[in-house]
Amino acid sequence: MKNFTNYTAYDKKEKYKDDTKAVRGALGHDPVTGAISFPIFQSATYRHISIKENTNFNYSRIINPTREEFERTMALLDHGAAAFATSSGMAAISLVLTMLKSKEHILISDDIYGGTIRACTDTLKNNNISYTQVDFTNFDEVVKNTKPNTKMMFIETPTNPMMKVADIKKISDYAHSLGIMVVVDNTFLTSYYQKPLLLGADLVVYSATKYIAGHNDVLAGVVVAKTNEQAEYLKTEMAIHGACLSPMDSWLALRGLKTLGLRMERHNANAMKVAEFLRNHPKVKKIYYVGFKDHPEYEISLKQSTGFGGMISFELDSIETVNKFLEKLNLILFAESLGGVESLITHPASRTHTEVSKEIREKLGISDTLLRLSVGIEDVEDIINDLKNALEN
Repeated sequence: MKNFTNYTAYDKKEKYKDDTKAVRGALGHDPVTGAISFPIFQSATYRHISIKENTNFNYSRIINPTREEFERTMALLDHGAAAFATSSGMAAISLVLTMLKSKEHILISDDIYGGTIRACTDTLKNNNISYTQVDFTNFDEVVKNTKPNTKMMFIETPTNPMMKVADIKKISDYAHSLGIMVVVDNTFLTSYYQKPLLLGADLVVYSATKYIAGHNDVLAGVVVAKTNEQAEYLKTEMAIHGACLSPMDSWLALRGLKTLGLRMERHNANAMKVAEFLRNHPKVKKIYYVGFKDHPEYEISLKQSTGFGGMISFELDSIETVNKFLEKLNLILFAESLGGVESLITHPASRTHTEVSKEIREKLGISDTLLRLSVGIEDVEDIINDLKNALEN
């Protein structure tokens, strides 16, 4: 019986480029049967050969061959020591937050996904862990809000939904000088366009539901650890809490990952054209897109990423226009989530950021007239025409 864990020349895969890593995966095929599509091991438990000999597999909450192949491939793409696939993006964030202890403090992005804020206000508060939201694009504010008991900085970049970009290397250098861990939510750009671990971050978090799986048919999360020490801790916590990704969803995410490069290039190209259209429309009052040269952190984006992704936020002239616009859209769907092949649009104030107080939303710029658009891979002319028709009718 083959031991999957030790069978592959996993450490030699670094010589390949990212597109090849994503397509071929860690093992690349099933070493037992030779199956090119890595199998779905839909098994809860595994037979042991004897007390002294086993296959390294025992129980699927702890380890599963399909999930392991997805995890190893993610670790390869992010240049990490190990990766852990969870049942959702929030499960991945929750796993990372277990690294904090009572009376410690965390800095999180001021403009961040509403679920992350909820985890801080509820879970952390109940465990006597304090948090402060800061604008990571303002380094002075980061320094000002760092406390003696600050143990983690959780950065979302680009942010959701205001598209602010933090300088990962600068913040990591500062944090490490004080012994503080840096976590980056890389959901919007993925490892295809941005590699936080190579920029100094300690952990990378993903809602793999989004671009990684890419087809709006999977709920998944991933945490990628830089060091073996971090990996050992996360492995233990995963086993305790049990929020692991199922074999079927692991296989779907692994299959989606094979076209990550192709999809991200199309998302990126489409978004640039859509952003230009929206910018020049009279009913669009303001647009937030990291690919514009006049974006405040454009130079930082060029320095730390190789693309701008497929996310755009924009403001319309009134709430009445917003309501009529959403009703008139045909191709673009008014729905939660992002990063899938289909173009989706949402209203952050009433959907993704309802947990954020109105006062804070207004301070951040998340107004009632703000919309967030996830540009899909459809023909870009169809996307633009749908936007045009909805805005003009």
